Amino acid sequence: MAETKKRLGKGLSSLLSSSRIQDLEEAQPIRKEPGKVIERAAQFVSSDSVQSIPVEKIQRNPQQPRQHWDEQRLQELADSIRANGLIQPIIVRPQGDRYQLIAGERRLRAMKLAGKDTIPALVRQASEAQSLEWALIENIHRIDLNCIERARAYEHYLKSFSLTQEEGARRLGQERSTVANFLRILSLPEDIQKMLSDSLISMGHAKALLRLPDDVDRLRLARRIVAGYWSVRQTERRVQEELEPAAKPPARPPKPHIQELEREFSQALGTKVTIRTSGGGKGHRGRIIIEFYSLDDFDRVKEKIQR
Repeated sequence: MAETKKRLGKGLSSLLSSSRIQDLEEAQPIRKEPGKVIERAAQFVSSDSVQSIPVEKIQRNPQQPRQHWDEQRLQELADSIRANGLIQPIIVRPQGDRYQLIAGERRLRAMKLAGKDTIPALVRQASEAQSLEWALIENIHRIDLNCIERARAYEHYLKSFSLTQEEGARRLGQERSTVANFLRILSLPEDIQKMLSDSLISMGHAKALLRLPDDVDRLRLARRIVAGYWSVRQTERRVQEELEPAAKPPARPPKPHIQELEREFSQALGTKVTIRTSGGGKGHRGRIIIEFYSLDDFDRVKEKIQR
C-alpha cells in the first residue's frame, strides 16, 4: 500500500487507520485507480462511523470542478436510490452546525431528486487544505469529467499546493505527460474550450489543434471539425498538411501590407480571410475570400460584417 499512500500524499492516511487501509486493499485493490480511494474508503469503515444527516444541512463543496451534470444519469441514480437506498455514503466535514461536502455531490443531488430528507455520510475532521486536496483528488480521477473540467481541476490542484507538474502527477498517480497535456488545452481559445466542454470535439482533436501556432487557424480548423464530423485521424492529417503544405509551383508572395490586412480581417471575423489582387500588379482590383464551414458559421460571420 506504500505506493498508493505516496501517490496521494497524506490524504488516505488521514481518512483511514492503518488497519482499515489494509482491509481496503485486500478487499478491492486500488493501485490502478488511486482517485477512487476516498469513495471506496467509505465502504469499509465501521457502520457506527456513518451518520444520517439532513440534506439541507450539507453545503456544496466550492472546490467542485464539475460544471455539467447529466440529468438523465442523475434521474437513473435517483430511481435506484428509491428502490434500493444509497449504498455508498458521502464524505463531509463539520462546519458549525452544518456540514461541507468533501466527496459525493452526485449522490447528494440524486438523494434530493429522490425526495430523501437525510443521507448517510461519513463525517471527518479536516482542515481547509485537507478538504481541498481530498475533494480535488476525488474529482480529478472521475472518468466522467469532461476535458476542460479535468484540466481546470489539475490546474487548481497544482496552484493550491504550489506543486510542479512532476510533483502533482506523482501525488495523483499519473504520468506527467498526462497532466501536461490537459493543462495545455487551457491555452486554446475559449470557443474551442466550449466545444470540448460540449463534447463537440475530443481531447485527441484538441491535441492536434495545439500543433498549429496561431489561434485563428486553430479556431478555423475546429469549426471545420465540428461541421464535417472529422475524426481525430482526419484532423491530424489536415494539421500536418497545413504545417507542411504539398510542394507546388512557387507563387508570388503577397506584399507585407496585404499580409497584415489578411491578419486583421481574420482576427476580426474569426476565420481565414485571403486577399487576392489583380490589375497588372498595381493591386487596384482584387477579391476578398472569407471562409466559412457551416451555415451557423456563415451566420456568425455575416453578423460580424453587418455590425
